[in-house]
Amino acid sequence: MTVQLQESRLARDFKAAFGAHPAGVSIITADSATGPVGITASSVASVSAEPALLAFSLAAGTGSAAALAKADSVVVHLLRVEDLELAKSFANSSSERFTGSMAWTRLDTGEPLLAHTGHALRCKVLSRTPAGSSLLLAAEVLEIIVAETCGEPMVYHSRAFHRLGGHSILPS
Repeated sequence: MTVQLQESRLARDFKAAFGAHPAGVSIITADSATGPVGITASSVASVSAEPALLAFSLAAGTGSAAALAKADSVVVHLLRVEDLELAKSFANSSSERFTGSMAWTRLDTGEPLLAHTGHALRCKVLSRTPAGSSLLLAAEVLEIIVAETCGEPMVYHSRAFHRLGGHSILPS
């Protein structure tokens, strides 16, 4: 007899509600025992300006997310629409990352830094809190690598990447 667990209505409605709520797109990178790792995330949120703190969640206990969960420091790359291919690459667990054809370097402190058009925030992980099937991490921003250009931000909405720009400003 096969028992199938059905997703609860509340879980389905919760996913639909947040799927319809746009969120900024980031890539979070770190160094690990096996080399650089990274994932695309839409869960990054500012927590405090003084001191500069942010938070994000990780939903998987394997692969890159598991390595990020153990890292003492991370780099949060805030993406722009020009970074779409990077976002797709780091969102797909079977994509090759940190290859010779991908533009990236290491910071003096060792974390991997992607060549992208948005800001990058080097952070020290302060806490890891189990939250349901995810892990919530709080981190202190130690350094901000300021973007040279100011392109349109990328957001994730209804299971797709979107752009924000002058066309999306609502009248006051």
